[in-house]
Parts: sequence; structure tokens; C-alpha cells
Amino acid sequence: MSEKMTKGVQILRGDPKKAIVKLSIPMMIGMSVQTIYNLVDGIWVSGLGPNALAAVGLFFPVFMGIIALAAGLGVGASSAIARRIGARDKEGADNVAVHAIILSVILGVAIPLTMLPTIDSLFMSMGARGEAVDLAIAYARVLLIGAFVAVFSNVGNGILRGEGDANRAMLAMVLGSGLNMILDPIFIYTLGFGVVGAAYATLLSMMVTALFIAYWLFVKRDTYVDITLRDFSPSRKILRDILRVGLPASLSQLSMSIAMFFLNRVAIMAGGENGVAVFTSAWRVTMLGIVPILGMATATTAVTGAAYGERNIEKLETAYLYAIKLAFMIELGVIAFIMVFAPQVAYLFTYSEAAQVIKPELISALRTLPIFLVLTPFGMMTSAMFQGIGEGEKSLVLTIFRTLIMQVGFAYLFVHYTSFGLRGVWIGIVMGNMVAALTGFTWGRLKVKALKRVFHGSA
Repeated sequence: MSEKMTKGVQILRGDPKKAIVKLSIPMMIGMSVQTIYNLVDGIWVSGLGPNALAAVGLFFPVFMGIIALAAGLGVGASSAIARRIGARDKEGADNVAVHAIILSVILGVAIPLTMLPTIDSLFMSMGARGEAVDLAIAYARVLLIGAFVAVFSNVGNGILRGEGDANRAMLAMVLGSGLNMILDPIFIYTLGFGVVGAAYATLLSMMVTALFIAYWLFVKRDTYVDITLRDFSPSRKILRDILRVGLPASLSQLSMSIAMFFLNRVAIMAGGENGVAVFTSAWRVTMLGIVPILGMATATTAVTGAAYGERNIEKLETAYLYAIKLAFMIELGVIAFIMVFAPQVAYLFTYSEAAQVIKPELISALRTLPIFLVLTPFGMMTSAMFQGIGEGEKSLVLTIFRTLIMQVGFAYLFVHYTSFGLRGVWIGIVMGNMVAALTGFTWGRLKVKALKRVFHGSA
């Protein structure tokens, strides 16, 4: 059987530096549009009043959990496919893709079956009552019924990334997020559906994205992988291969959400409700700076995965270090921008008279917290490299160490054992992240050296 040589596969097997750039840029664009959509979605819903905002807020952690599971499965598929492309195992890559699609169907059906009967009691257990709960239940039901669409879209996107097709992966993300921004005001206000309209807009946008991905994979069939049940060969090894990266990737995302919960608690200890208002505003701005790193991390997983499958550890090392260098340079620019324009950025969150009280603290936070981004590429690219070589559990350990142990731990220590007050939260997060990033990078370098010994010894 002759092997299809798509442009994406040629990129993956070619110059690792060019591959990192060509695969990173589309993912950065796609993730940036998604980030903008999240902000715009909040703005449209906020026009309905506090109960509507509370309703979306109640379902948000549940929805993030669903997306974390789906995105993790996508990362697992991406890594497993990239490694088989590097090893020139076309049949194996096809089989991984079929396994991933079947897993997405199982997960997509299991989520509504298990969650729909219990969602109302879940909201009540959070302590919410009255209209906010009724709105949250109506909002949640729409998105839970459509959970399969969200799971399939994330897994399909992972398959495309795994074979180096970052342009179509980006197009799917931009289509969904862009359409959602257009549909939100129509469903919420023009059609008068209110907060449930936001759920309909999200579901319809996800369906359009899923249809495009399904068309590319099953109808047009010009992708590297061929997905047909006829060629499906059940394999525990492939299942383990996908889940060994996919489950830790899902848990990594969940651990970041748990870390945010504890950091909010520390911010409240240090500065009360105003403290958490300052923290969430400054963190939201800082997280915009994470988008380029996330885009580069998806490329790093695919490129290092292909190099590992090819047993070319020099190429893997080049891709890994080049991704760190590029992301580091981008982040220096991001940090400089936020620091210089801190007063102007702070104004976006403090334009109302009532919010003026937090402005000085917010400017201070915006001039400290973004330093967090300086060494973040060293830790995150190491996590992405571990995912690429199929050792997802190491990536999870790094993420938990960085977020739950070092960031939360250092923030708590600086608040309790220094006189910095709220500023201690920012300093603690920055210091904890730097220690974690350097520890992770050291582990990554040692792993690459070990791989060189293994592969050169067996050559």
C-alpha cells in the first residue's frame, strides 16, 4: 500500500525548526480567537444581569471538566499518531485514529447519560438557589445533550494536529469561535432566548465545527489517516498509548482549575473580596500571554512525537529547545507590553466608580504577576515533549508540581510569613513558577540525554 504524503506529514518529517514555526502559528491564531470569544461571551451574557452570569458561572467548572476530558483525548490521539508517522507506520496511524473516534463516541454518549439526571442536585449542592439555579439547569441541559459534539470536535482536531495539519485544525477553531460570537447576540437578544440562547449559540457553533472536521475526515478523505471500520483492529496497546497521554493531559487541565480555586482563597486571605477581584483581573490579562505558549506546546507535542517515532533524538532535542527559545522571546515582548501599559490595561477593569478602589493594587499586580511568564516556556515545553514521546504521566507530575505545589505553596508562604500582603500572592506565584519551570527543564534535559543513550546504544 503506497503511503499518502500530505503537506502536514512532510512538515513533521522535515526540518524540526521549520516544523515548530509552521505548526505553532496556526494554533496560536486559533487559540487567540477562542480566548477572545470567551471574553465576548461573558460580555453578552452580563447584559442579562447577575442571575444569568451566575447561571453560566455555575455550569462553567462542569463544562471545563468536559472540555478537559475531550481535549486530553485529542492530545493522546495527536501524540500517538505523530509517533507512528515518524516511524512510517501508516497502518498504525490509521488504527489510532479509529480508536480515538470510537473513544470519543463512548465518552460523548456517557457524559449526558450520567450528568443529565444529576445536574440540578449538583447545582443545589454548590449552595445556589432560586432563579440562578433554574437558568443554570436550562443552560446546562442544552450543552450536556450536545456533549458528543464537543468531544468529537476536540478529538478530530487532535487527529489533524497529529498529522501536522495545523491549518485545518486552526480553521475549525476559528470557525467555531467566530460563529459563536456572531450567534450569541442573535440567540440571546434578537430571538429572546436569554441565557439559554448562549447555550444554543455555543452548541450550534460546535456542530458547524464538528461537521467540517467530519467532512475532512470521512467525506473528502484527503487527510493522511484513513478512518474506516473495515480496517479497524482492536488493540489494547493503542488504547493504552492514547490514554497514557490523554488521561494525564485531562487531569493536568483539571489541576490548573483546582490551583485557581486555592489561589483565589489565598488572595481573599490577603486582601478580602477586593483581593480576589484584583487577582482574577490580573490573572486574566496574564493568561492572554499564555496563548502563544499553548500554541507552541501543541506543535512541540507533534514534532517531538514524530522525531521520537523516527528514533531521531537529535531532531527531537532541536525541536524541544527551539520551541523554548521562540516562546521565551515572545513572552519577553508580552511582559514588556503589559508592564508598560499597566495603567491603561487596569482602566479596562476599573472604569466604573465603584471599581476605582482596586486600581492601584491592580496596576501593581500587572507589573509583578506577568513576570510569571518569563520561564513558563521551559516548563510547558518540557510537558509537551513528555506528551510527544508518550510519557503523559511525567507531564502530569510536572503540571501538578508547578500549579498545586509550587505556585499555591509559595503564594501561601509569602502571604503568611512576610509583610508583603496582597503583593505576596503575586511574588509567591512568580517565584513558585520559576522554581518549577527550572526543575521541569532539568528533568527534560536529563530525559533527552537518557533517550540518546538508549537509541544510540541500540543503533
